[in-house]
Amino acid sequence: MSQFMENQRHLVRRFFTSISKRPPTANDIAWVNEMLLASEFDIWKRLKPHDQRHSIEVARRFTDLHPAFTRDEVAAALLHDIGKVESALGVMGRVMATIVGPKGTKFQEYHNHEVIGLNLCREAGSSVETLRLLDWSTTESRNDPIVKLLFQSDQI
Repeated sequence: MSQFMENQRHLVRRFFTSISKRPPTANDIAWVNEMLLASEFDIWKRLKPHDQRHSIEVARRFTDLHPAFTRDEVAAALLHDIGKVESALGVMGRVMATIVGPKGTKFQEYHNHEVIGLNLCREAGSSVETLRLLDWSTTESRNDPIVKLLFQSDQI
């Protein structure tokens, strides 16, 4: 399947799972709290429930694909979309931002969520390794085997 079709399938799936306002389970939240630094967990708690559930799903997929995971790697999986807290867009706002592109401040923030998230994690004192894994801006980082697993875990 082409990368374009795979991305579209991912977006459609995310849309339908975003409709529910159901929070993650208490066990899942306890696991996240165990995996993140206190300052990272404080940022993670700002995510909307559907984003929290998504981050947990991605991290669980990642740990299934990479059983020899480290805390820093799981933190990167849990925090990969953390920059979305800054745009504060709801589900329909995100759909519109995806369709029209980075027009206007909120849509730009949504489209730049990876850079914004990296900065939030830097401010929160995330480890050098977690920050390295969250920085997908270079060819070197995109070719890293762990980054590839993180990306794969997000695309399913």
